[in-house]
Formats: sequence, C-alpha cells, structure tokens
Amino acid sequence: MVAYAYLLFPALLLLRGRLVRRPYRCADITPPITVIIAARDEVGVIGAKLENLRSLDYPPGRLEIIVVSDGSTDGTDEVVNGVGDPRIRLLAVPRLGKADALNAAISQARGEILVFSDANSLYVEHALKALVSPFADPSVGGVAGDQRYTSATRGGTSEGERRYWDFDRALKRAESGSGSTISATGAIYAIRRSLAEPVPRGVTDDFFISTGVIARGSRLVFAEDAVAFEPVASSGRGEFSRKVRVITRGLRGILLRRRLLDPRRHGFYALQLLSHKVLRRVVAVPLLLLPIAGAVLWRQGRTYRFATLAQLLFYGCGAVGLAVGPTPRRTPFGIAAYFCLVNAASLVAIVNLLRGHRIEQWQPDRQRADHEPRPEPARA
Repeated sequence: MVAYAYLLFPALLLLRGRLVRRPYRCADITPPITVIIAARDEVGVIGAKLENLRSLDYPPGRLEIIVVSDGSTDGTDEVVNGVGDPRIRLLAVPRLGKADALNAAISQARGEILVFSDANSLYVEHALKALVSPFADPSVGGVAGDQRYTSATRGGTSEGERRYWDFDRALKRAESGSGSTISATGAIYAIRRSLAEPVPRGVTDDFFISTGVIARGSRLVFAEDAVAFEPVASSGRGEFSRKVRVITRGLRGILLRRRLLDPRRHGFYALQLLSHKVLRRVVAVPLLLLPIAGAVLWRQGRTYRFATLAQLLFYGCGAVGLAVGPTPRRTPFGIAAYFCLVNAASLVAIVNLLRGHRIEQWQPDRQRADHEPRPEPARA
C-alpha cells in the first residue's frame, strides 16, 4: 500500500500522461472575471494583495475584486475601503466561517469566470490571462493555477514542502494533458460561474469547489503559467496545525464527493481521486505499523533488521529536520521532516473524521507582509 501510494501510482500517472493525450483549446481571451478573496483578520497582507491584483495585465473594465471579510476586527475592512478603486468591493459579514463567507461572495459576483485566491498569495503579471485562456474550450469548466513557495524561509519542513510541490506540478501536467487534474489549490484557480455550488461547512473549499466541475461533467485542467507565490509556514508547529486542518476538511470533502470515486461514471479520474486523496492520507496507518512489525520480526532475519533500522534512520532525519527550524537548506532532513509532519497530521485528521470533529472556523497565522518577497518577474 505504501509503495503504491508513493511510487507505483505516480509512475502510472506519468506513463498515462505520455500515452494518452486529450488536448484542449487555449486562446488569448479576456472574459469578465470576479476575483474572490475570503479574509479574516488579514490586515498584514491584504494591502499588498490588492496592490498586486491591481497591477496585473488584465483589462480593468473586465475585472471585479470582492474581498469578503469574515468578521475581521483588526482593520482589514479599513484597508480595503481605503484603496479607493471602483473595481474592489468589500463585503463585510459577521463571523460565519470561510464556507459561508465564500457563498456570500459568490452570490454577489458578476463575472462570467470566478477566480479564487488566498489573501497572502501574490500573482505574476500575466497570471489572470493564463488562468482564463483554457476557458476558450467549452469542455473546460475549471482551471487550476500553479502555486509556488517563496524562498524567504529555509530549513525545517519548508524545503521538503517545496520539493513536494515541484513533484506535484509534474503530476498535474500529466493529469491535465490526459483528462482532468484532481483538484485545485486555494492560492489560484478559476471556474465558470454557472458551475459554482454552495460550499458546505467543514470542508476544504478549494477541493469542493474545483471538484464540482468534474461532478458536473466538465474538465478541470492545469495552467502552469498562471503562477501564484505564497510564503512557506513560519514554523513547523504552525504548519502542522494547518495540515491537520486541511486534511481533516479534505477527508470530509471526499465523503461529500464520494460519487466521484465511481469509475463507471468518472473513469480514470475515480482512480486518481482514490489514490491521491484517500490512500495518500490513510497510508499513515501502515506507516505507523511498519516499524512495530519490524521490531516484532527482528529475530526473523536480516531483511527485517535492515528495514527497521532504515525506518528509524529516516524518522531520525525527520526529527532533526523538524528540530532545526529556519536554518540553511538541508535537503534530506527537510524532505524527511515534511514527510513525517504530513503523515502525523494525517493520523490526527483520521481520528478527527472518525469522531466527527469538524473544523469550520480558525484564525489565520500570517507572516508580516513587509517580510514577504515579491513574486518573481513574469517570463515569456
């Protein structure tokens, strides 16, 4: 199960991406779009976010920006109102939770295409044009952009996270080129407004919204040139809490989208969803059992002793990576640390799901905006 989740399935995806091709049409189009940002006490980053959106290469008359402030009390609303741009609308709501806040914004949106973004993600200049280009093909109902991490923080789990997303980017290319990518990330993605559904509480909103495109019979493709930069979590503890929240909500989202797991209706996509979003999470259970089994079988031969020692060495590297924090890059330790952190978070999330614990509201923990690097310049 571990080998399939981490080795065999990615290899299968990459091979299928080479053998099966389903091209879609792209064009230089500029449909009316609404960028939706759900903000909760984001005073440290919202100003830079709005400045970034206003500077993008997209026709001003075809761009609407809605900031839905979910009961912010730190001055976020005042910053948004102070920008003084008629394209920007503040939708201030009482503390509802992100799902209900997004639903309020979707109901107010006027754009033909809805673009969803995080308050702390910064786009490259041509990101919006690259994001809407595949909508020239009527079979495309949603487009996932390319989330990348800045290099402000190194060491700990940050290097492992960057390496993971580099690999995930290659998988998304293969998925998109041969069918649909599994889901989108919240930093940058878009769907046709006609395909938007109400977001239930307690789920990962980007997963639920983007997979709704698949549920409605349209394609979800990957636009690699639509790049958004986000900072890596400032601490391993903060990243662990975020992972627990995301995975708990993600597993609940899969329960609500379980019809997508039926291969009779959704073909190879059902296998993609099962392998990447289900098995990749629950594989934490056999990973927990493997060193225990190795210890029990220690006297049965060299194979078991070697396997047990190799696991202990790997987890030891992970512990070192988690302990060192923001230090110069240590790739082996960073990758091991990120692997351990994600699977530990998966175990907590599985327990949360089994006991019916939902995570519907939380307080964002952002780095200060003036410490965050700007996006890299756009390249042709």
